[in-house]
Amino acid sequence: MAKSSGENGPRAPAAGESLSGTRESLAQGPDATTIDELSSLGSDSEANGFAERRIDKFGFIVGSQGAEGALEEVPLEVLRQRESKWLDMFNNWDKWMAKKHKKIRLRCQKGIPPSLRGRAWEYLSGGKVKLHQNPGKFKELDLSPGDPKWLDVIERDLHRQFPFHEMFVSRGGHGQQDLFRVLKAYTLYRPEEGYCQAQAPIAAVLLMHMPAEQAFWCLVQICEKYLPGYYSEKLEAIQLDGEILFSLLQKVSPVAHKHLSRQKIDPLLYMTEWFMCAFARTLPWSSVLRVWDMFFCEGVKIIFRVGLVLLKHALGSPEKLKACQGQYETIERLRSLSPKIMQEAFLVQEVVELPVTERQIEREHLIQLRRWQETRGELQCRSPPRLHGAKAILEAEPGPRPALQPSPSIRLPPDAPFPNSKAKPLKQGQKEQRKQLKARGQLDKAPAPSQDTVTAAGDARPPQEVPSKHPTSQNLTPQDSAPQDLVYRRSQESLTSQESEDTYL
Repeated sequence: MAKSSGENGPRAPAAGESLSGTRESLAQGPDATTIDELSSLGSDSEANGFAERRIDKFGFIVGSQGAEGALEEVPLEVLRQRESKWLDMFNNWDKWMAKKHKKIRLRCQKGIPPSLRGRAWEYLSGGKVKLHQNPGKFKELDLSPGDPKWLDVIERDLHRQFPFHEMFVSRGGHGQQDLFRVLKAYTLYRPEEGYCQAQAPIAAVLLMHMPAEQAFWCLVQICEKYLPGYYSEKLEAIQLDGEILFSLLQKVSPVAHKHLSRQKIDPLLYMTEWFMCAFARTLPWSSVLRVWDMFFCEGVKIIFRVGLVLLKHALGSPEKLKACQGQYETIERLRSLSPKIMQEAFLVQEVVELPVTERQIEREHLIQLRRWQETRGELQCRSPPRLHGAKAILEAEPGPRPALQPSPSIRLPPDAPFPNSKAKPLKQGQKEQRKQLKARGQLDKAPAPSQDTVTAAGDARPPQEVPSKHPTSQNLTPQDSAPQDLVYRRSQESLTSQESEDTYL
């Protein structure tokens, strides 16, 4: 898939029109205000007359190409247990990644609960860390005008991204606005790379699960850590991976490898869209989400495994090759894959069991890179090294950083005890009595555990020696009061934290 040049699609803006690079430019024509008002009524599908149509659980209009039929439903009790486990991991993410990464990988293979998928992708990809390291950066890019040559191309591609999904069905609606913002911000963040058409479906999938700012940083991680060089101008990285895929196919399915070699079919003819879009345009949606769950955890080897499984089951036996006598028939077979081999449970099981490792991929990468240099010279794109999954990305983070902690989902009033705290809530009469005694400085006994003696993490502080006469606030030195004030401020901050992440639960 080459860099988008904008030849196909809607009309180009006339000479007198201006591209402001803001979301308002997406609402075209004299009725732009009306369109914006309609799109704010509810989902974008309502603004386009789809309110009466049924929407499946993924947001696709039932009966459209993206919608699916019968799905394997996870029992509600099992789903709630998985949600509880993931929430526990979020609360201690760095420890889980350092000591129990295999357990995280297993839970990603089982499927991330839909209510927590977006947040899990943020944590796994390192997008949450990037957001914390660059506060206000996305807003700065969002308010910048952008390069007109990319803005025109991006606008032309917006209506092609999942047009039957309720987020993107409305031209100029909320989904297309956010997609425009994310893609424009990336062209400003990496001006040397610009925009590639294959980035649009990647960004669209992310926007289905998280707000625009979080989707932007996850897109940055995919382009820089998971698939570096895929979206550069010459597409050298995807060409190299095509050769790697073909070489691995010889070990996985010699029959399919021999057939493709005999037909002289270049890997780019069938694997470009697979890899550059991470199968978002190829598989049924439930299978796409399961593949992405594993991809964010384990890296590009999941993309290779999926491609090998599809090739093996589409062309891996003499019976299947009887209908593929020429190049055209073979390409058509790979473009219209059997629903059976793309079915969620079957595909995930095959991918998990396929013995293709990071070491094999890197070994083949060195072999193909050496062949490339012998035949074509040095690579023109100097992309950063590829990182294989969440653990490698976390370990590559330079220097110390604050531990990841989720924003609290429930805000407590200031006088409420912390969860897991042993402090018992005071009765109303006791509260009033304590307030009066504090005001007069007449507390002779050590106070009962409260916010002042509980750390921000919710654990009671160890008991300290208390003098028989409790000093009043006037007698406390700054050194004595500082620790108590610090603990109190930390407690208050934890109670009045930033906006909850549960908006997208």
